[in-house]
Amino acid sequence: MTVSAVIPIYNVSGYIERCARSLFSQSLDNIEYIFVNDATTDNSIDILRSVLDEIPHRKHQVRIVEHDVNKGLPAARNTGIALASGDYLFNCDSDDFLEPDMLRLMLDEAVRTDADLVWCDWFLTFGSNERTMSQPAASTPRQALADMLNGSMKYNVWNKLVRRSLFIDHNIHFPSGYAMGEDMTMIRIAAKARKVAYVPRPLYHYIRVNTGAMTQQYTPARLDALRHNVQLTVDFLHDNIHDASIEKEISWFLLNTKLPFLFTGSKHDISLWLQWYPQANRHILSNKSQSLRTRFLQLCAAHHLGLVNRLYYNLVFNVFYGKIFK
Repeated sequence: MTVSAVIPIYNVSGYIERCARSLFSQSLDNIEYIFVNDATTDNSIDILRSVLDEIPHRKHQVRIVEHDVNKGLPAARNTGIALASGDYLFNCDSDDFLEPDMLRLMLDEAVRTDADLVWCDWFLTFGSNERTMSQPAASTPRQALADMLNGSMKYNVWNKLVRRSLFIDHNIHFPSGYAMGEDMTMIRIAAKARKVAYVPRPLYHYIRVNTGAMTQQYTPARLDALRHNVQLTVDFLHDNIHDASIEKEISWFLLNTKLPFLFTGSKHDISLWLQWYPQANRHILSNKSQSLRTRFLQLCAAHHLGLVNRLYYNLVFNVFYGKIFK
């Protein structure tokens, strides 16, 4: 059994060395590395080649593919997947890094359980600080899907190993041109998996680059991309999942999608929260996978008590996180 690791590269000169070293130092031997140069404008590829020169026994396993123009993260992932030949696929972000045994442990579990989808815990890294992010141990694909929709499991691509045939047999692609929310693709993967498995160890380091900014900038283009990917996901679920609980789970998914709008301290973003998917608000209290605090903040927003959300932002993000992660 082999793993194809797909790594898009775009302007990550400050991070690609650590990422590449962690990939080439994996204890698993049978790895195909596909680096997709998405028309980077810095020296990321030069750094990658320099690291590879220091680890020559991996050279025959490495492909560096060039995009003539910048096509974005989803398109770069698709390019790598189309070229992959491994039994399983691993998507890595080039500013993050792996524990040395990650791919071996993930593949061992996939082989042991004959799983189509395997996930693990991960580290959220803020500078010199790290927090372990544990994931639920769903035993069936349907439970894994439910956990992704209710928010207890993150649908990130980079802590998951996926049987490559799932992408091929079900014509699943990342949404080219729509980067915001592109990892919702894992929801479609979970819906099509036959068996799933979980490795209860944090094996991937997700780097939060700007430790002072706990929120995102919601430009019109990013918002359009997010809505596109949400609708793509909802349509897929309606077409493929037909049990009685899916409508409520879709509402939880919509609530989780717009939840970050409440954590920016912005009146405009709270207004966005009210405008987006108001039909889902009636299911706020029923999602027991969300904390009471989160459900309370959602209820405050739904009842036009945005002042509470802004006070929470000022207290927690500006004061609490400012002290911990400064």
